[in-house]
Amino acid sequence: MSNEQTHPLHETDKNIVDTLITKDNPDDLDFINLARLISRYSKFPGEIELKNDLEKILKFWKISKKDLFFKTRKIWSENFRPTNTNKDLVGSGFDTSN
Repeated sequence: MSNEQTHPLHETDKNIVDTLITKDNPDDLDFINLARLISRYSKFPGEIELKNDLEKILKFWKISKKDLFFKTRKIWSENFRPTNTNKDLVGSGFDTSN
């Protein structure tokens, strides 16, 4: 029996990965998405295929993890803020208003 787990956000994240892997010229939001997904899955026990796709994107975009995280810190420091249409970008999206 395998110890590999499927992440609860697998479907949503897989869709994002599938769009990132086709980007020739990533924009700030693409870099942010890649960095957050790498962070999310780095210590997750499983999702090997998704982790491999994230590595492929790094190679395709010709950027190291170190450079990616440096770049995204700079993006955030320059007042980048996700729009309300990108609810998946920050946090779980759980509505606590009730």
